[in-house]
Amino acid sequence: MTWFVVLSCMMAAMGGVIFGYDIGISGGVTSMEPFLKKFFPEVYRKMKVDTKISNYCKFDSQLLTSFTSSLYIAGLVATFFASSVTKVFGRKPSILTGGAAFLAGSALGGAAFNVYMLIFGRILLGIGVGFANQSVPLYLSEMAPPRYRGAINNGFQFSIGIGALVANLINFGTEKIEGGWGWRISLAMAGVPASILTLGALFLPETPSSLIQSSSDHDKAKQLLQRVRGTTDVEAELEDLIKARSISKTIKHPFKKIIQRKYRPQLVMAIAIPFFQQVTGINVIAFYATLLFRTIGIGESASLLSSVVTGVIGAGSTFISMLIVDKFGRRALFMVGGIQMLISQILIGGIMATQLGDHGTVSQGYAYLIIILICIYVAGFGWSWGPLGWLVPSEIYQLEIRSAGQSITVAVSFIFTFIVAQTFLSMLCHLKAGIFFFFGGWVIVMTAFVYYLLPETKNVPIEQMENVWKEHWFWAGIVGEEDEKIKIQGV
Repeated sequence: MTWFVVLSCMMAAMGGVIFGYDIGISGGVTSMEPFLKKFFPEVYRKMKVDTKISNYCKFDSQLLTSFTSSLYIAGLVATFFASSVTKVFGRKPSILTGGAAFLAGSALGGAAFNVYMLIFGRILLGIGVGFANQSVPLYLSEMAPPRYRGAINNGFQFSIGIGALVANLINFGTEKIEGGWGWRISLAMAGVPASILTLGALFLPETPSSLIQSSSDHDKAKQLLQRVRGTTDVEAELEDLIKARSISKTIKHPFKKIIQRKYRPQLVMAIAIPFFQQVTGINVIAFYATLLFRTIGIGESASLLSSVVTGVIGAGSTFISMLIVDKFGRRALFMVGGIQMLISQILIGGIMATQLGDHGTVSQGYAYLIIILICIYVAGFGWSWGPLGWLVPSEIYQLEIRSAGQSITVAVSFIFTFIVAQTFLSMLCHLKAGIFFFFGGWVIVMTAFVYYLLPETKNVPIEQMENVWKEHWFWAGIVGEEDEKIKIQGV
């Protein structure tokens, strides 16, 4: 493990900070009254004046949800452009583009004087996040030595957690500013991590895999590998990379390739893992925690403070995950986190169903209990589906389908983040407390999926990952048959 790798990865992980900051900020500013009054007067009126409306329906506004979710549609479109940029020009230009777009978006958001300007700023932020989410996890996986790949890649989710935490702290401070313009600071401050990422990306080295993929000058890649690994003995890894590149060179259409039967397990994981990550219900807590706390009757300032507490716990549990993921493996963390999330969701749903009617609030004791349960839930996510939802997909693809596979993962993540963000406030209004049972049901499904279908990938070098599927009780039947066919054709 060399300083060179550590610094490069810390710099690249800033891509996670911009994403996390955005999630935290948009959740907080949408609960600030001056912000609602200026851009979403309808929601403000429902919250303040309308006494007949159900607790669960106060924030049900399509315009408010499109403010949150416009980012994900932009990110979704950007991801597919990012895939080509990442493959042809390398990981570094993608990270650079992401930082620059995010910088422009944060400037627009902070200066917004109408809702269109606000949403256009969100779209630019989405483009930034789309590029960063496509390239940063790949960058981290390719730079990391196999033994520490889990820890380094979990650094991406850890930085998302840090970004969200910083955002919650800033919201807590700016909400107190007299004159009601604090939300402008909240939105504009996104420019700070974006500037660091953009400037830092200029100095980042390209990854050895990317150098080999884009040029035939193997000496340059060898020198970089020696610097990255801190040893001159890199022949075996270099050979693996060159072999992977020669296979990937023969492939003109990676998206067509990934549909083939021999890549079936990777394709299933590329779609299932980010889908499951979204239906844990975490983004609901992340975007709307502050609104949720207001729904159960906690005041504006206390709601923002509660979000800070959940932010600290999320970042802390992801940090623990970084320390233990390469020791205990991916599957064990998925299991423990899944059970923890399920129990807390059922309890939150139960308390809200019995204690919070359509009007009034829950008693203070129950409100605190709900906050504690949400913290237990966030911790469960923080060491399981949070970081591993990015780690596992980024480490299971062969080089020839890696960029395409990562794009599918990010795209599925954005599609379902968009759907969940766009529908959550309406679902809360209709399902009421049942929404927690809805997400709890999905947690049961995903935990069973991991138990039966996901093989352990810890300590396996990326270039040898395909062997994991050939030894798996279920996937061996699918991938093995394909190998047999190729052998027979070869004969």
